[in-house]
Parts: sequence; C-alpha cells; structure tokens
Amino acid sequence: MLKFPKERQLLAELHQQLWDAGLVIWTGGNISQRVEGGFLIKPSGVMYPELTADSMVLCDLDGNVIEGTRSPSSDTAAHAYVYRNMPEVGGVVHTHSNYACGFAAAEKSIPCVLTAIADEFGGDIPLGPFAIIGDDSIGRGIVDTLSGHRSPAVLMRQHGVFTIGKNGKDALKAAVMCEDAAKSVSIAMQVGEPQRLPDAVIDALFNRYQNVYGQL
Repeated sequence: MLKFPKERQLLAELHQQLWDAGLVIWTGGNISQRVEGGFLIKPSGVMYPELTADSMVLCDLDGNVIEGTRSPSSDTAAHAYVYRNMPEVGGVVHTHSNYACGFAAAEKSIPCVLTAIADEFGGDIPLGPFAIIGDDSIGRGIVDTLSGHRSPAVLMRQHGVFTIGKNGKDALKAAVMCEDAAKSVSIAMQVGEPQRLPDAVIDALFNRYQNVYGQL
C-alpha cells in the first residue's frame, strides 16, 4: 500500500478543484502537499481527468522520488526549495492562469486597489524574478520574494503564478483569489486609472480579515 493514502486522495481532489476553477489547461500547473519527510506532487504530463490518489508522487525535501511509478512535475525542484526554506509552508500551487499571467508578462505586480486584495494579500501581489524551469531557480525566486511578505502569491516574471499556504487547500485558495484579483484589476485598468488603497486602510482590512472574519 502506498504511503499517505489520505493525503494522496486529498491532493487528487484539490487538483480537480484547480481544473474546475479554470486556472489550468491541458497538463500544466500543479499542487504539492507537505507530508512527513517530504511532499506529494502531481506527476509530469498527466491529464487532470486521469489523476488519481495513486498517481501522486512522493518526494523527499531534495526533490528525489521516494515512491511513485511516474516522473514528478517538472516544477518539483522549485517546490522542494520552498519546503526546505519555508518550514511554515505546507502546500504550494503553480498555475498559468490567464489574467495573472498577463501581469507577469507585462512585468507588473497586481496593485492593491480593491478591499478583497487587501483582505487576502495584505497589499500588492508582488512580481518575482525571471527564472528558468528545471532547477531550484524558481524556488529561490519564490522564497526571496515571499519571505517576510504578507502575500501568499507571487507572479514569477514572464512565467506564471506560485502560491503558498499552510496546506494545499490554502495554497489553492490563494491561487483562485489571485486570478480573481488579476481579472478585476485588468478590467479596472481598461475603464480608468484605479488608485491603490492607503497603507493604513490595507493594514486594517488585512488584520480584520485574517483575525476576525469567519467562524470564531
């Protein structure tokens, strides 16, 4: 029996939610989930409807495969670097969602011009550096950009979106909200010149949403 069956099943379900949210096409994008001694991640080049709990590949924190019959995602080194250097992170999501990628292509952060962006991201959604896929360069860019930052999302320059969270579900929420913010801001920029919220307002909104909003 494969290790971490419950986590495998949850990760398969999260990938279906990623697909249903329209944040990925074909075989692009991925989610990983930290487990004891490493992390589970989507296999490379597998269509989303074909993913199952058993498809998920178990890797150690250096990105080496521990268990699995398929090759892990081509982004595995980036995920591994994040987990090694951000122990508070339990989940990572990568997408090429259209509106957020529009900002990444234009080499622009997403400005905090809406209360929802302040709530979720605590300010602008930052732009990270350009990095070539295949080694841990992308992971380094993610860590360098998000360490000490309130945003759980980064737009990697001319590439796509990476989000982090305490688990895979939280990271997926950040990816969904990032694309929603990018879409709204993109529309606003066509209508006029949206103004960034004042820092004091952003701080108040973020603190309320993170500490008061929801079920207590």
